[in-house]
Amino acid sequence: MTFRSSVRARLLAGFAATLVPVAAHAAPTSPDATPVAAADAPAATPADAPAAEGEQMADIVVTATRRETNLQQTPVAISVLGAPALVDRHVQSLYDLADGGVPSLRVATFEARQSALTVGIRGIVPLDANQPAREQGVGIYVDGVYLGRQHGLNAALFDVERIEVLKGPQGTLFGRNTEGGALNIVTKAPSGKFEGRVRAGIGNYGAYNGELHLDLPEYHNFSVKLDGVIQYQGATTKNPLAGQTGWNYFDRQGGRAAVRWAPTDALTNDFSYDYGQDKNSPFYSQLLNYNPNGCVAGAQSAAPACYLPGSAYTTLTGNVKALMPGVVVNGNSRMKVADIGVPQQPSIDQTHGFTNILKYKLSPEVELRSITAWRGVDATQWDNSGGAHRVPVYNPGNVVINGTPYNGALFSRYSLADLRQRQFSQEFQAVGTVDRLDYVAGLFYFNEHVSDDAATPNSNFYNAATGQISVVDPCATITTGFTVVNGLPVGGTTSPAGSQPGCRSIDRASAVVSKSYAAYGQVTWNATDALHLTAGGRYTHDKKRGALLFSRNVNYVTNPTAAAANGYKPLDASWDRFNPMVTLAYDFTSDVHGYVKYATGYRAGGASSRTSNYQAFNPEDVKSYEVGLKTQFWDRRVRLNLAGYIMDRKDSQVDISSIQTTATGNFNNLVTINAPGTTKIRGIEAELTVQPVENLTLNASYAYTYTRIPPVLITNSVTSAAGVTTSTQVLQNFYIVFTPRNAATGSVDYALPVGNDSKLRFHLDANYAQATQAFDQFATKADASFIVNGRIALGDIALGDGVQKMTVALWGRNLFDTQYIFRRDPSNSLPGAPTTNVTSGSINNVLGDYGNFNAPRTYGVEALVNF
Repeated sequence: MTFRSSVRARLLAGFAATLVPVAAHAAPTSPDATPVAAADAPAATPADAPAAEGEQMADIVVTATRRETNLQQTPVAISVLGAPALVDRHVQSLYDLADGGVPSLRVATFEARQSALTVGIRGIVPLDANQPAREQGVGIYVDGVYLGRQHGLNAALFDVERIEVLKGPQGTLFGRNTEGGALNIVTKAPSGKFEGRVRAGIGNYGAYNGELHLDLPEYHNFSVKLDGVIQYQGATTKNPLAGQTGWNYFDRQGGRAAVRWAPTDALTNDFSYDYGQDKNSPFYSQLLNYNPNGCVAGAQSAAPACYLPGSAYTTLTGNVKALMPGVVVNGNSRMKVADIGVPQQPSIDQTHGFTNILKYKLSPEVELRSITAWRGVDATQWDNSGGAHRVPVYNPGNVVINGTPYNGALFSRYSLADLRQRQFSQEFQAVGTVDRLDYVAGLFYFNEHVSDDAATPNSNFYNAATGQISVVDPCATITTGFTVVNGLPVGGTTSPAGSQPGCRSIDRASAVVSKSYAAYGQVTWNATDALHLTAGGRYTHDKKRGALLFSRNVNYVTNPTAAAANGYKPLDASWDRFNPMVTLAYDFTSDVHGYVKYATGYRAGGASSRTSNYQAFNPEDVKSYEVGLKTQFWDRRVRLNLAGYIMDRKDSQVDISSIQTTATGNFNNLVTINAPGTTKIRGIEAELTVQPVENLTLNASYAYTYTRIPPVLITNSVTSAAGVTTSTQVLQNFYIVFTPRNAATGSVDYALPVGNDSKLRFHLDANYAQATQAFDQFATKADASFIVNGRIALGDIALGDGVQKMTVALWGRNLFDTQYIFRRDPSNSLPGAPTTNVTSGSINNVLGDYGNFNAPRTYGVEALVNF
């Protein structure tokens, strides 16, 4: 295995050194998204703009270097999705890019709700950035403003001009937490002319959507643009419990107002305010199998598949419980109706913020910029997607609820969480050209306050005596540790176990303040008309202060003794980094551009609020070596971009299930550690656009990504009641999640003239991704995916005097209703982490793998009117 990996790496390095990197393409054009030039580049052509009859493919403008440049002449690996491509694919939110429209970009929804997204590029994918003191590995930017949290990312997109996917470390110009790259969302600016668009549509599952985009005429140097969006889809898996929300439901609405003040040609100030609300529910978590590893008490060697990675069990104890009556095991198809109804209300994410961008052309050589932003996210999570499909398992016994004894079992883990985030950022830039030097210099400040809490009560109760299932009182109390005397409970501890605020047992709560200061600069020396040398660097100082406020319902603020006994230490850490970048680019011809690049990046450290001691972890750092070739030929009717890269990451942040000894017992926690050694990431990317004949555009993209994290030596320690500690050490493999080895996409667009001005346009895209791991500590993979989307639109229909234009369209996503599991969790089918003996594992909580199927086929009709 080691030999194969070495050969593969050398072959990849050789290919990269002789051929490639980077890329992007202009996706096909659709008639119903009015082209708007790239911001602050009036002469530029928007992404995805079509070539006119008999003309070459249009240039695409991007802002990857913090200035407006031609995509093909920019030595950065970039994919661009313009407004027409987003419309063709019916992309309403970032999660709609999860089907693989950009192969090296991976998007996955967090299990508990759709609006907390995992975004990865080139194998840099954080598994659990759902904690306040942990960072994402890909920077998300809207109009140049960094978004500190991945929460709320799935809210509706406001009038997007283009989405730039910047691949590879962007640590110099974009800063920390951009190891894998950056996702730069650019919205359409006010035009200063009276114009607008209205879009409305309906679809299956009761879906409807509406948009209003209105530009007002310039008045006294002020231009105003207003955007409003609503998006709704009913649940695709129904909840049998009356009045309760089903699964894969969303209800989004939002508005944005932008004002541009341009008193002179040299001064422009853009101010905007946006607000969005996303009510949603997670995908349904199905029980895919029952005891698939054949777990049984006895020697572990007799059940070799019943093995917990990182453990050294010789014996398995306990027994696998029978399934609760009524539970359905289904690993083959998406369930349309859940087997057991549970209480569930929508999770709600609210995002809001102000942005002010000031640009002043001080002289022909200098433009000064100020980017000021204040943003906030408020998230409330109500996730009951697992029902009886995940722990706690069905195990009837004596239970005391609200003082009344029962014989039965509590089940259905209701995952509840609240998060509040506020951030302020200020960036100053100087951008310009002096003789043969193009430069960018800047200062950056970021201040973020985040707090959260989480609880996991059980929402349902199975009464073994009556065979009935009931809903637990949302302000219930549960008594544990009692003894039964003459059929009645005696003694024990009573604690809150309800779902409503104030009635919950708090699993964890924390608060974090993060500050970041940076200074950066980048200079391109155009040595000749063909040779360009770029060098840059960024110095960053990060500081985090965090506190664990609750753990296992113990209040660390009021009970510092218990906190100290658990080994708790507040987070008070700072890190300094210098991230350099060097690029050598050469224009072989006006249509062939190559480059070699060295770049670095890093992700800040933090602490895990899922641990009882608030265990800290360090940053991770990445170095990238890349070569790229961007070409156009056949009279600019073919565009081919290639990229090859080698990335080495040190101190990779990985998550493991680990036992921690606390003052009240041994608990299983999710611990973030830094894996020693160097994580290897290798890749090849290719993107092709062809316009062979008039009105026909073909696109294809491919990404190969090889990843390997060195095995980690895991130490398991258990302390007995007598104070005796025993330990084992085991090598454990870790994996990079949601990153397919091979991924590809292709699309066909054809326009057929109808009448004098109208055109009938056809769009079809197909997206493939190989199976991937969904958890970094398990080798178990989810399924490969193949999704086909399509759209037929009759556009440019003249209305009235011909000034107004109308488009009607029929769209469909996942046309073949392909069903695949995108998240498979094997933790319910394996022995538990050691609690009393490091060589003996309990199978008492073994149930089966559970997972989530992708969204079913959706389709609809819509109409757009431009005026």
